[in-house]
Amino acid sequence: MNVPPLLDHIVIAGPSLEELVGWFRDLTGVTAAPGGSHPVGTANALVALTVGGERRPHYLELVGPDPEREGEALPKLFNIHRLRKPTLITYAAHPGDLDGVVAAARAGGVELGDPQPLSRTTPSGDTLQWRLTQAPPPVNYGLPFLIDWGTADQPGLGELPTLELVSFARIEVNPEPLREATAALGLGDALAEIREGQGSRFELVLRMEDGREVTI
Repeated sequence: MNVPPLLDHIVIAGPSLEELVGWFRDLTGVTAAPGGSHPVGTANALVALTVGGERRPHYLELVGPDPEREGEALPKLFNIHRLRKPTLITYAAHPGDLDGVVAAARAGGVELGDPQPLSRTTPSGDTLQWRLTQAPPPVNYGLPFLIDWGTADQPGLGELPTLELVSFARIEVNPEPLREATAALGLGDALAEIREGQGSRFELVLRMEDGREVTI
């Protein structure tokens, strides 16, 4: 089992949220629960991730254009405007001292961007607020963005459908540059393992209720 201790959530994005939810349901048998809409023109659906049968503060976010947004332009968040199919884009980590990690990374030559406030409106009409880092372009999606939920409830512990998280890792043809950049965050081995392999991509392994595993 290879689960990053500081994992907050994993992001899968697509050009249509409805089609993304359907794709994930066909793949895993689980229908992601509506999460809500963001002021940046996106909306999401969520699945909680268990580890060894236990609930942890981890979840999977399926994110796409908000069907209720104004205008037809696709949002640029997570490169949604360029995607043609569901794509595992990046992940978020939740360090105890978000501002301190940002400063340490900057001192080590890695720019994560200053923490910014973000929110989403839930299906019940409530507003969920948090802070996260937004790196300036070009964004290295192999690095996690950082998140601080403050007083908000971490979504992975809420009433969501669940799947078991078996492993999560980053694959790189030349892994050393990303390893060096990740090391600058000063979080040790608490982030996703970086392995050498073909292509630059994430590898996510989930276990379904019947024991079968699926790799994304």
